[in-house]
Amino acid sequence: MFDLFRSRARAVRYMLAAILLLVALSMVITLIPGFGTDTQRQDQIVAQIGGEPLTVLEVQQVIQRQIQNHAFPPEMAVSYVPQIINQIITERAAAWQARRLGFDVTKQELADTIQAVLPQLFEGGKFAGKEVYAAYLAQQNLTVPQFESALRRQLLVNKLRDLVLAGVIVTPAQLEKEYKWRNEKAKIEYAVVSPEKYRSEIRVDPEEMNAYYQKNKAFFRIPEKRSFDLVVIDEAEVSKSITVPEAELRRMYEANKESYRTPERVKVRHILLKTTDVPQDKLPAIRAKAEALLKQLKQGADFAELAKKNSEDPGSASKGGDLGYITRGQTVPAFEQAAFSLKPGQISDIITTQYGLHIIQVLDKQEARLKPFDEVKSQLAEERKKQQVYERMQSLADQARAALVKNPQGADQVARELGLAVIKVDKADASAPVPGIGVSRDLADALTLARKGEVTPVVQVQPTKLAVAVVTDIFPSRPADFSEVEDQIRQKLTDDKLKQLVEARAREFFEKAKAPGADFRKLAQSMGLEVKTPPEFTRNGAVEGLGVASFVEEAFTEPPGTVFGPVNTGGAQWFICRVIEQIPADMNKFPAEKENLEKQVKSEMERDRSDLFEAGLLSDLIKEGKVKIYQNVINTLVANYSGR
Repeated sequence: MFDLFRSRARAVRYMLAAILLLVALSMVITLIPGFGTDTQRQDQIVAQIGGEPLTVLEVQQVIQRQIQNHAFPPEMAVSYVPQIINQIITERAAAWQARRLGFDVTKQELADTIQAVLPQLFEGGKFAGKEVYAAYLAQQNLTVPQFESALRRQLLVNKLRDLVLAGVIVTPAQLEKEYKWRNEKAKIEYAVVSPEKYRSEIRVDPEEMNAYYQKNKAFFRIPEKRSFDLVVIDEAEVSKSITVPEAELRRMYEANKESYRTPERVKVRHILLKTTDVPQDKLPAIRAKAEALLKQLKQGADFAELAKKNSEDPGSASKGGDLGYITRGQTVPAFEQAAFSLKPGQISDIITTQYGLHIIQVLDKQEARLKPFDEVKSQLAEERKKQQVYERMQSLADQARAALVKNPQGADQVARELGLAVIKVDKADASAPVPGIGVSRDLADALTLARKGEVTPVVQVQPTKLAVAVVTDIFPSRPADFSEVEDQIRQKLTDDKLKQLVEARAREFFEKAKAPGADFRKLAQSMGLEVKTPPEFTRNGAVEGLGVASFVEEAFTEPPGTVFGPVNTGGAQWFICRVIEQIPADMNKFPAEKENLEKQVKSEMERDRSDLFEAGLLSDLIKEGKVKIYQNVINTLVANYSGR
C-alpha cells in the first residue's frame, strides 16, 4: 500500500512509460522521411487502420523496446513478434473506432490526465508552466503535440473499453456457482508407476544399436569445434591493484556536498482499512472498526500484531505495518501531515486519505542534516573504485585485443605483460562450457564468426569478467563414427524402451484396478507399486506428489470408488487414481468471501469480454475494409527474428 500512496509514483512511471512508447511510434511517422505519404513502399507497411499506415519500422521500434526492457528473451522474439503486431493493430483499431463512434477527449480530460501522469509539474496543484512542461518532454525526445496526441489516443481507447464493460454484472446465481466450483474439494489415492522400478529389465543389444545408427546415420554429426586462447580481464583481480587516496575522496565530497544532505524523515508504521470502491453504506462499519482498533492501541495493545491481523496494506501488513523511513513529498498530504506532526512513540487519530482510514505510529524521527565526510568516506571510496575498475578493465581489454591482433600467437606474452590470465581451450564446440567461465552465448557467437588466427571483439563473459579470444584452430563438422555416439544411442534406445514398458505397466494396473471387486491397495502391493493418499485439494490447487489438480479433473466429476487414469503429468511417471471422497464447499464462509469473489469474477468477465470485443471489432473492420493487414510483410518481419 505504501507504494500506492507514495504520490502514485510507480503507477505514474508505468503509465508514462506506456505513453512514451505510444509517442515513440508517432515520432517514427513524424521524423522519418516519406512516412505518412503515398510514396511509402507497400512492402514496408504492416497494416492500414482507417487509412493510416502501420509501418515495419514502427513495429521494429516497439519490438526493440520490449527486448531492451527484458519483456521477453531475445531468442523467443520469433514467438512474441506476431502477438506484438496483433496487439498494436488491435489498439489502433479500437482508437479509430472510438473516434468513428463520436468519442472525443475534452481539454479538461486531457489536462487532468497530464496532471496524473506528470505530477512533478504540478507541485501544490500549480502548473509549472509551458516552458518547463516542454523542457521536461524534450528530455524524453518528445514535443508537446506528440505527447498530447498519444494521450488522446489512449483516452479514446479507454472510453471505448468502458462502454463495452459497462454492462458486466455478476448475478447471485453465478457467484454462488463460482464459489462452489472454487471451494469444492476432492480426496484421492493413487498408485505410482515409476521408471526406476523397471530400468533393470531393459536390455539393448549391439545389433539394435548398430541398426539404429545405420538408419539414422545422417543425423549423427560431430559439431564444428574450435581451439582458442582466451585472455580474461577479471574485475576482482583488477580491483586489487587500485587504491583511492583520501585527498581525492575529500575533493569528491566537497564537490558533491549537497548530495549528502539528508532531509527530515520519520520512521512510521500504520494500519490501513481500505475504502476505495466500497459502497457508501459500508463506510460506517469500516470507521467503527477503525475506532475500535484505535481504542485497543490507546489501551496498550500490540500495534504490530493488530496491523498483521487487520491492516489491508499488502505491502506492510505482514511486517506489522512497518513502512520504514519516509520523507516529505513521498506520501499523500493527509498522511504526511499526521506522520511529521507526531513524536516518536505517539499514535495518531484516524487519518482519512483517498485510500482509506489509517492509524499511524511514529517509531523514530530524524532532523535534516549534512552527513560528515567520515560517515560517507567508505561509500565514496567504493563508488570511485568501481568507476576506476570499470575504466581500467575497458583499457586492459582494448590493450589486450590490440596486442593480439598484432601477435595472434602471443596470448601468453600479452597476458603476462598486462597482468591478466589466459585460458587455453582445445577442440570445444559452441555449447561447451569454458573452464573458469562457463557457457557464454556472446563468446560462442564471437568465436563462430572468427576465422583461424583472427581475434574476437571484447565480450562480457560474466557479470564481472571481460575477455578477448584468438582462434588457434578450427575442426569442421563431420559425420560421427559409431563409437563416438554409441553411448548416446544406447541411452536413447534405453529411454524409449523404458517409456513403453512403464506405460504398459500403468495400463495393466489400470485395467486390473477398475475390474469389479478389485482391491486397489492389494493390487498395487502385488505389483510392487507405491500408493499415496495426498491431502484433499480444490480444483485450483495442487495434488501433493502429482501436480496441479487439473490433471485429475475426474476426482470432482466421477463418483467415489471410481478408478481413472493412467495419468501422465509430462514426466516419466504414470499415476492411476481412485476417487475416495468429494467434499462440498463450506457455504457458511460464502458471505465473508462474497465481496472479494465478486470483484475477481467481474474482473475475469471484463477481461474476457474485452478480449472478445477487440477480436470481433478487428474482424469486423477487416471485413469493412477499414483495416487491411499485409500478412506477407508480417511473415518477412517475423522471419527476421527467427535466428535470434
